[in-house]
Amino acid sequence: MNTMDYLKKCIFVLKHYIIMKTVLGFILALALYPISILAQDTQPAWVDMIIGTYTEGGNSEGIYTYHFNQNTGLTDSRSDSIRASNPTFVAQSSNDRMIYAVCEYHDGRQGLYAFERNTTNGKLKEVNWRTTIDLANVSPSDDGIIYSGGDPCNVFVTPQFVATANYTGGDISVFPIDSVTGGLKLQSQHHKLGGDTTVLAPHAHCLLPSPDGKYAFVTDLGNSCIYRYDLHAKSLNNPVLAWEGENGMGPRHFVFDKDGNHAYLINELGGQLVVFDYHDGTLLQTQIVMADENGGHGSADIHITPDGKFLYTSHRLKGDGIAIFRIDQESGKVSKVGYEPTGRHPRNFGITPNGRFLLVACRDDNKIQVFSINSKTGKLTDTGHTIYVSKPSCIAIIK
Repeated sequence: MNTMDYLKKCIFVLKHYIIMKTVLGFILALALYPISILAQDTQPAWVDMIIGTYTEGGNSEGIYTYHFNQNTGLTDSRSDSIRASNPTFVAQSSNDRMIYAVCEYHDGRQGLYAFERNTTNGKLKEVNWRTTIDLANVSPSDDGIIYSGGDPCNVFVTPQFVATANYTGGDISVFPIDSVTGGLKLQSQHHKLGGDTTVLAPHAHCLLPSPDGKYAFVTDLGNSCIYRYDLHAKSLNNPVLAWEGENGMGPRHFVFDKDGNHAYLINELGGQLVVFDYHDGTLLQTQIVMADENGGHGSADIHITPDGKFLYTSHRLKGDGIAIFRIDQESGKVSKVGYEPTGRHPRNFGITPNGRFLLVACRDDNKIQVFSINSKTGKLTDTGHTIYVSKPSCIAIIK
């Protein structure tokens, strides 16, 4: 074999070696590709975004629907609105066919809407409305406020009933669901938080089912505690005190992690993030960290990314923004990653099902701000894409 033939053979072998190494590397990378990312890539590109608003003191018509691409972070031309009064919080049924929205007042107009959702084009159609007032036990106060069922601010949906947490009323209203229309039947239960045992005026702010479906938890911002109810198919029963914080903490919203082993609570007034171990109805506090480092006393919402790695809390009234935390996958405890400024008054926010975007309802700037999420660090980047809506207060994202 002469020198030229030898060199040609060497080049041939080297080329095949490089090709085989590339192919093997690709196969190995695919095998190690995170399952959570693969799951994210199988999510539908387009989702519906339902936006609740304040209609008092603004130009909002009520509830708005936008078509949002969770891969690009952009909306298309498809949008819709439906009239409703102060629908400041919205929630969907498990089959996404129904949307339930509060009617946040304390002057006799307080109530709950039921809307049927067209799953093809996303349009909403009102089915009915029910008052959150306990009509069997109601009388106006000296200041003209009807406290019973006053200022419903959160909605809890089960297959057979819908319940509202009523802030000014300090109570819970329960409505059976009509199995044919999805609408609301007359109120079947009305629970006053703490009965006659509360020291301060109760303020119900959030209702949340336990991961095992056996219980429902409700925060009482006024008395800085959490109550637990037995969750039955058609009712809430046997309230007990599940956790008691320090006076002035003001528990607002909380969430469970994806495995159901830990719970996380954001306190509106104190600004603390509280971490719990959870097991069979028991909340065991394991950590407390300051989330609101600006002292605004207006912490609002809390959510976890679908992969369970990062947790976010929103903060208003001073240094408005989103606090970012990493979750330890074994202990459930959190560590601070950073803080991202937002528009004014970030009352509520949502995370897309694929975990790529975080959308913030900036009420006092009349806009939805879109941030991309760094999947490795959890940090947020403002995409510059803004959805303008008058006084947005809540975002529900539907696949």
